[in-house]
Order: sequence, then C-alpha cells, then structure tokens
Amino acid sequence: MERLTPRVRVVWLGLAIARAAILGGILVGAAIVLTRTGVWESAPAALVPAAAGVALLLALLRVLVVWLRYGVWRFELRDDDLYIERGVFTRVKTVVPYVRVQHVDSRRSPLERTTDLATVVVYTAGSRSSDVAIPGLTPERAEDLQESLRRLAIESAGEDAV
Repeated sequence: MERLTPRVRVVWLGLAIARAAILGGILVGAAIVLTRTGVWESAPAALVPAAAGVALLLALLRVLVVWLRYGVWRFELRDDDLYIERGVFTRVKTVVPYVRVQHVDSRRSPLERTTDLATVVVYTAGSRSSDVAIPGLTPERAEDLQESLRRLAIESAGEDAV
C-alpha cells in the first residue's frame, strides 16, 4: 500500500494551527467578554487563563491528530478497484470500483503549491459521498495516478459494477 508524501503533514499542520488559533481566539475572547463587561458578575479570576489553557490543549491535540492521521492514510490501485484506508478516530476503508469512476481531477491549493503537493479527486457514480480525494501527492505522482485511474476506468467501462 502506498503512503502519502511526508510533506502533507506541513499542510495539515498549517490548517490545524489556523483552526486552533481561530477556536482559541473565540474561547479567550468569550472569556474576556464575560469577565470584563460585567455580563457574568461573579466570574472567576482564572477564567481567561483557563480558556487560554483549554485553547492550547486543543491545539496540541490537533497537532497529535495530524501525526496520527498521516500514519493511517494509505491507498492502493488494485486489479478492479481503488482502495483507501484513513481515519484516526473512525477508521474508514473505501473501495472504489473502476467501473464506477466518472472522472478524475487533480487540484493544488495555495498551501499545497507552497509545499509542492497535489490532491487527486475521483468522482464516482452515486449519490452519497460520491467523490474521494487522495491528498499529499507530488504533482508528478498526482498526474501519474490521474492517468492510471483514467485508463483503468476506460478499461473497465464494459464491466458490471456489482
């Protein structure tokens, strides 16, 4: 099974830190509003430091999840399907039969371009969660994977998906 490029952790860490900073700002801001405006008359003096501590703890947890997420994420092109394993708390195993593939895109967000990474998105026939993304690929690997999936989808076009 193939793993993602280790540089994907930089992208995931950047996103995790940005989200943690937003959540931390909301928590600490709410604590400051509660203590300084008189909304909560008997607010404990430790409310703002406690909110900052919770925000820091949540940020550290998000960083840990990024490391664990990288260790779990794997994918494989098999004979008849694309197989993906992912998920830290809830393990998800996805099987995409090539005959169900509608089209395949590659994309590069600004953060991915900065780290020289790409994501391949596989759109499938179906209604619920009908697309699958494989992040953390080098641009060359993303192009190769996109072409391989396109070719495999064409080859399996006459087969039955079930």
